[in-house]
Amino acid sequence: MASTSWLIIVAILGVALLLFLVMRTKLQAFVALMVTSFLVGLAVGMPPEEIIETFEEGMGGTLAFIAIIIGLGAMFGEVLKVSGGAERLALSLLNKFGEKNSPWALSIAGLIISIPVFLDVALVILMPILYSLTRKSNKSLLYYGIPLLAGLIVAHGMIPPTPGPIASASLIGADLGYVILFGVIAGIPAMILAGPVFGNYISQKIHLGIPEFMQEQAAALADNERETEGQYNGKELPSFINVISIILLPIILILCSTTGDVLLAEGSTLRSIFTFVGHPFVALTIATLLTFYIFGTKRGYTKYEIQKITTKALEPAGIIILVTGAGGVFGEMLIASGIGDVLADAMEKTQLPLVVFAFLTAALLRIAQGSVTVSMVTASSLVAPLISSFDASEPLKGIVVIAVASGATIASHVNDSGFWMVNRYFGMTEGETLKSWTVMSTIVALVGFTVCLLLSLFF
Repeated sequence: MASTSWLIIVAILGVALLLFLVMRTKLQAFVALMVTSFLVGLAVGMPPEEIIETFEEGMGGTLAFIAIIIGLGAMFGEVLKVSGGAERLALSLLNKFGEKNSPWALSIAGLIISIPVFLDVALVILMPILYSLTRKSNKSLLYYGIPLLAGLIVAHGMIPPTPGPIASASLIGADLGYVILFGVIAGIPAMILAGPVFGNYISQKIHLGIPEFMQEQAAALADNERETEGQYNGKELPSFINVISIILLPIILILCSTTGDVLLAEGSTLRSIFTFVGHPFVALTIATLLTFYIFGTKRGYTKYEIQKITTKALEPAGIIILVTGAGGVFGEMLIASGIGDVLADAMEKTQLPLVVFAFLTAALLRIAQGSVTVSMVTASSLVAPLISSFDASEPLKGIVVIAVASGATIASHVNDSGFWMVNRYFGMTEGETLKSWTVMSTIVALVGFTVCLLLSLFF
């Protein structure tokens, strides 16, 4: 076994190499994680056959859970997107809240929509609504945009079944019910402060109209806009009740399972039922099949069209699944090589709380390489070996996942594709994007981390 000092050096060099491969060489994160894992194993003197076994255990153990969840979630979200569910949800909330409270409506809409639909896709779908509101009110686009973005990024980073929290929970071994519960508890205050509160402030400092290159689209929208019951731009939309029910269904089922484990006697029939239907596999399968029927078949889509839509959804999901699997390999390599034990000993000596280590690790990775998902996967791989050493309770594991999510959300800047997407759709300069989007993401991260610290005092 390699010396402790050498294991520490290898751990540092391994993370540095990973960042170099992702940032400088632009190597795909999946390949970068695989290469780094190989080299870490060789550097600590593991026999080649043990390295291969570790790869199989890390990849298989992670993907046995994560692949099914992400695949089902991707199809569920794609059918909802194609049916116009995102627009229906946003428009209904705007009508309910009224023009005066529209930032709050948009925050809530973003929070709910980004649970089944990827953040970038949700933003593209909802930008025309933001343009329409801006045109009518003559307020800064940021007045509406920041609240929406805050809701989107909170759900994207903190609330399963979005890929990042699912991957992190799988690697850390956290119960998804606790992850959802603590994600909501941390996410709501983060969304409020980073959304309507900060949005109102920054919109007075930076006044943005509809971007020039989007003026033609916005004008066409104004000419054709029809916001009558069940229609928007002449497009039939599903009912609000159907949309909200199908999005919340898997979350409620998963929470029922976690609650049943705590409140019901072991071996009881009701607890067994809750455990079964509340397992993420079953909960998401039920929700996905209902989505196919309610938003597909009942709305006139043929079985071939539904198959085409769902197959397309699996393309981006495949990348996320592979990156997560490679993260599992990296984490397993840290454990097998002994680096995980060294990290645990170092943390015990410095008396650094697990939640703080999780947040700082994810934050440093996020600032360095940009991707929320890659930051969460890599940070979770580093945190996972410490869980057993700290004898973390099930609730604490859920809190650690949200601490990782908070760190992975912080300070989105020029190395993040989301930065440039917001920059373009809002027609901002780089400086304006830093002052608005980057600050907003940092507020989400810091508020989320603060809530995690407070929660960790009780578990």
